[in-house]
Amino acid sequence: MKGLYARIAIAFIGIATIVLLISTIAFVLATHYHFSLYQDQAMDTNMNSPTFDTHFEQALVQSVLVSAIIGIMLAVLLSLFVAKRITAPLIHMKNVAERMANGELGARTTVKGNDEIADLGGSLNHLAEQLMHQEQLRKTMTADVAHELRTPIATLKSHMEAMIDGIWVPTHQRLESCYEEIERLRFLVGDLEQLTEMESPHFKLKLHKENVSAIVRRNIEANRASFDQKGVNLFFEGLTNVEATLDRQRLGQIVLNLLTNALKFTPQGGKVSVEVKEEEHAVVIIVSDTGIGMNEEDLRLVFERFYRVEKSRDRKSGGSGIGLTIVKKLVEAHGGTIRMQSRVGEGTSVEIQFPKI
Repeated sequence: MKGLYARIAIAFIGIATIVLLISTIAFVLATHYHFSLYQDQAMDTNMNSPTFDTHFEQALVQSVLVSAIIGIMLAVLLSLFVAKRITAPLIHMKNVAERMANGELGARTTVKGNDEIADLGGSLNHLAEQLMHQEQLRKTMTADVAHELRTPIATLKSHMEAMIDGIWVPTHQRLESCYEEIERLRFLVGDLEQLTEMESPHFKLKLHKENVSAIVRRNIEANRASFDQKGVNLFFEGLTNVEATLDRQRLGQIVLNLLTNALKFTPQGGKVSVEVKEEEHAVVIIVSDTGIGMNEEDLRLVFERFYRVEKSRDRKSGGSGIGLTIVKKLVEAHGGTIRMQSRVGEGTSVEIQFPKI
């Protein structure tokens, strides 16, 4: 017997024993006192019987002591039983937590009742679900990173070998293909560096009062050529002079990632619009597109790192799956919120709210 069970059991036994001992001593003393009074009164009336009185007092005291001993034994047994009933679910949860710590993430505790211990068991099971989810994301992330790195490296290796062996002539088109693969690696490594930087405890924003509309419009114009090249219409809507306290560079990064994502999934002839609105305590940026959209399952997981709605591995449509993760972390670092709505075949809308101060 050890741990919480032992402490609760000892506490119960100690309390019950002390109560019984105090009651027994008080009863014995009171009995002895009243027998003394009785003997004094009997002597005054010549009705004293010392042998009977002594025997009766001893019998009464012995009965009290036997009752006290039995009471203490019952208190010990009941205390052990109650302590076991109270601590059993906690000990079970401890064992489940140890199994989870050893890698058995499928371990679950049985939840019974509707009290604090049941709530604790439910929280432990929820934690296990989250750990399983994160472990699955970790495995997926590792596989995706490996694939994203392997594909361009394998392409570069085959191209270089063909050129070295004289099978291919290093034409402009083939060198451009190698350059594209190098750029793909560079962007992937850059995204990973940004994600690592934002998760660092030393990450800090450079907050200043900025014109949100001006920053958004500047990023729109900087990316307009890519939209024109694909044949997607890009519009700015809303107010032109909205101010908030935020990091200018990080806001530009958020807008760039959202525009890149919208362009990627909007077909030729589609439309992407960016709207800036002002509310009482917040600035709202909405990026909407008429792209392919997504279902509820994709919408639930779209901000997870390396998750991709388009499962294609093609570099033009697959992407790295990190952009929206970076956007969410940057928005939350500003104390803001991000929400996404989408319908398959109709398009997607991303709404971001930043506090003004």
